[in-house]
Amino acid sequence: MAGTTVVLVEDHALTRAGLRTALEVAGFDVVGEASDGIAGEEMIAHLQPNVAVVDLGLPGKDGIAVTQAVKAAGLPTRIVILTMHELEDEVFAALSAGADAYCVKSSDPSFAVDAVRIAASGGAFFDPRIAHVVMRRLVGRGTAAGAPPPLTPRELDVLRLVAAGAGNTDIAEQLHLGLGTVKGHIRDILEKLAASDRTQAAVTALRRGWI
Repeated sequence: MAGTTVVLVEDHALTRAGLRTALEVAGFDVVGEASDGIAGEEMIAHLQPNVAVVDLGLPGKDGIAVTQAVKAAGLPTRIVILTMHELEDEVFAALSAGADAYCVKSSDPSFAVDAVRIAASGGAFFDPRIAHVVMRRLVGRGTAAGAPPPLTPRELDVLRLVAAGAGNTDIAEQLHLGLGTVKGHIRDILEKLAASDRTQAAVTALRRGWI
C-alpha cells in the first residue's frame, strides 16, 4: 500500500531485515527500526507511523507494555504484535493491551504483510494459528455453551471472517454480498456488541465462544 508508513520494533536483526524486505516489496514505506521496547515506543511517538510491527518479547520494555503506552497516548498508530510462541496467556494479554493484529513469527511472511495491510485499513487480523489457540482455550472453558449471541447468522458469518483477518472487500467476495451490505452488517455488529471497533467485536465474540 503506497504511502503507508511502518515502524519495526524487533530485537533480532535478521527478523527485522526479513520483515523490511517483505513489507517494502509489498509497497509499504518502512520509516524506522528499533531493537528494544523503550527505543521503539519513543520512535512510534515521534514518527507516528500508520502501523508499528512490535515483537512481544522485547528487551527493555515488552511488546504488551509498548502497545499499552501507544494506546494510552491516543496515538493513531495501529499495532501488529509478533509472537514467537502460541501461548494463550500472551495472546490474551496482547488482546487486552489493544493490539490490532497478531502474527506468529514462524508463519509465512505473507501473514505479516496481510496483517499490516489490514491493520492500516482499520481492520483486525488474527494469524490462523493464534485464532486456533484462542478458540481452544474458550472451548476448554466451556464458553461456547453460554448465552446465545445477539447476532444474526449472516452477521456471525461476517464476524468470523473479520476474526480471520478479512477486509470488507474480501468479506463481500466470500459471502457474495455488496460492499455496502458488508459495511452495514459490521456497523450493526459493533452496535449490538457495544464494541468500539472490529478488533473489539472479534475479541468479544471469541471470548464468548460465538465464533
